[in-house]
Amino acid sequence: MKLPRRQFLKMIAGAFVLPGASGIASAQTYPARSVRVIVGYAAGGASDIAARLIGRRLSERLGQPFIVENRPGAASNLATETVVNAPPDGHTLLLVSASNAINATLYDKLNYNFIRDIAPVGSITRGPLVMLVNPSYPAKTVAEFIALAKARPDQVNMASAGVGSPQHLAGELFNALAGIKMLHVPYRGAPPALTDLIGGQVQVYFGSMAGAITYVRSGQLRALAVTSATRSEALPDVPTVSEFVPGYEPTTWYGIGAPKGTPPTIIEKLNAEINAALGDPGVKAHMAELGETPVSGSPADFARLIADETERWARAVKFSGAKGS
Repeated sequence: MKLPRRQFLKMIAGAFVLPGASGIASAQTYPARSVRVIVGYAAGGASDIAARLIGRRLSERLGQPFIVENRPGAASNLATETVVNAPPDGHTLLLVSASNAINATLYDKLNYNFIRDIAPVGSITRGPLVMLVNPSYPAKTVAEFIALAKARPDQVNMASAGVGSPQHLAGELFNALAGIKMLHVPYRGAPPALTDLIGGQVQVYFGSMAGAITYVRSGQLRALAVTSATRSEALPDVPTVSEFVPGYEPTTWYGIGAPKGTPPTIIEKLNAEINAALGDPGVKAHMAELGETPVSGSPADFARLIADETERWARAVKFSGAKGS
């Protein structure tokens, strides 16, 4: 069952009523032990980087370890189920990403309803994807890439981090708007996709900025374009895809969620600490180096982002015809 956006936002608003004395007490003692941050993808990818960056700062600020635990599989559904079924005490959190918004439409049947079962805590970051090719590939611009792909339909192998991942749907959207047909090659996460792109086994990959920028700067990969509406300060000489393909602007984002029923006081405490961490000059500098933009705000702000992105990605999923297995 999918909840309409209006119903979702109404439900979120009702979650932040004034807590009773027990809720206040739980916030004062939280966290009482180490906190797990569950990530739905393998170590080394952009989601893992985001979780470790914010987890390190929360550990420093709250005096308890925030331990990142990678549980890849089923397009992050395994990780999400882990958190949905965890005690709602703030000691098991989810690294929320665009994949969660995508899965609401990609899968006809899930063992949970993300909008109903995960309480938004706060956003962390937002950034573009990067259209990447191996340096040996003859296309040096998006226009040249499109021309080659049109001349060789189904002969350009497009890597992704898995069926229905943001990388996959970004590629399918590019297919549609550019009028080409690439062959989708799904991998179990971003690191193996990047490895094969560097090795020349695939020709193109729409990777996250945080996960790919090191390879671009080292010359191991060539960035043809970024997917945001404007150029990235981290790669100022790299154009946007929309300069060649108008209307193309998919981006990725990350945040923190908790099991439904987590006391509002704990959610508010976590939200305040996340926002404080995002305001730290060191964190800002690190994110800027990775081409990411810190995005602070309230739990309700994050709820609105999730609702908007669920609708946005639903259109891409339906257009692509992708289905989760």
